[in-house]
Amino acid sequence: MLAALKNLPRTVWLIGLISLVNDSASEMVYPLIPLYLSSVLMAGPRALGIIEGIAEATASLLKLFSGIVVDRTRRAKPWILFGYGLAAFGRPLMILVTSWYGLLLLRFADRVGKGLRSSPRDALLANSVTAERRGLAFGVHRAMDNAGAVIGPLLAAALLGAGMPIKDIFLWTLVPALFCVIFALMIQEPGVEKPLKLKKFDSRLKNMSPVFKRYLIVVALFTLGNSSNMFLLLRARELGVAQAEVPLLWAAVSLVAMLFSAPLSALSDRYGRLHLLLAAYLAYALFYFSMGSLRSHGVMLYALFGFYGLFLAASEGVEKALVADLAAEGLQGAAFGWFNMVTGIMLLPASIFFGYLYQTISPFVAFAFSGSCAALAALLLWRWVDLPSAKMIG
Repeated sequence: MLAALKNLPRTVWLIGLISLVNDSASEMVYPLIPLYLSSVLMAGPRALGIIEGIAEATASLLKLFSGIVVDRTRRAKPWILFGYGLAAFGRPLMILVTSWYGLLLLRFADRVGKGLRSSPRDALLANSVTAERRGLAFGVHRAMDNAGAVIGPLLAAALLGAGMPIKDIFLWTLVPALFCVIFALMIQEPGVEKPLKLKKFDSRLKNMSPVFKRYLIVVALFTLGNSSNMFLLLRARELGVAQAEVPLLWAAVSLVAMLFSAPLSALSDRYGRLHLLLAAYLAYALFYFSMGSLRSHGVMLYALFGFYGLFLAASEGVEKALVADLAAEGLQGAAFGWFNMVTGIMLLPASIFFGYLYQTISPFVAFAFSGSCAALAALLLWRWVDLPSAKMIG
């Protein structure tokens, strides 16, 4: 494993470093948004669902656009630079927000930045290594991304513990934002190939394989039950977790994901992507059913959040490595665009519907719905997505 890590190209490590710095800023404020909504802006779960759903779903259209453009131009760096820059410098503006509508606008800007950078970044990662090392490369990227998600909440918890107002914490995200842009400028793309001449865009994914299309349907079903993680933090707060401990709880999730992302994703290089992804979907279903059943915070709540970190480690890098495996020749950017768009769009009904069930019926019903979607997605992944075709041959 250590030898394999040393042999990864500079581009993989640099992209990982950018994600680490960006997420340290993003995750400083991410766990605080539900608290800010409820304690400062006086909004509830339905507003949270609308904010997260609209921001993710609308910006997801840009993920397909940027993926197609990077296939045509063979240039990923400009999109990565602009996408990270837009998100990074938008976060400090949250100090000016006086209503949840303003927060919606800034979250939308943040997700637009993600939409512009995600597919080009993923395509650049996939093209930086051989097929036999894609799982490891995406796992390392997710590990470094999650390292930032550990640092950010720890900083937020320390600042909250020191008595700093939530608004001031938003302002401090400007510091890592500057470093993020500097590192993005250091990216060196591979030799620019001749731009790809593609046929007219086909909304039916005509150029993609049947197994890739079935995989997208399974991912869409799973994402329907994969609402914003902010609801997990809201649930923890309602179960009795202290406000200052909420960022620490999310940091623990990210720490588990950071430690296990690279080794678990690397297992998919050896044993196949679908085996690991199937286990991850089932773990998600179990986690959500359990979260809905809790009545108070305690050891079980903390254990469940650690378990959720294992799910993230076993799924995030593997999902993207599988996209690269199933992408048609020369269309990896578009493949990641479709994947990112589908997952983003499905977050709109997922977050809005989850928020509606949570507030109008009960948290248990909302969590049970998400768990059921994950269980059904696991069944379809097992029986419908062709395993021999989808497995990576090492």
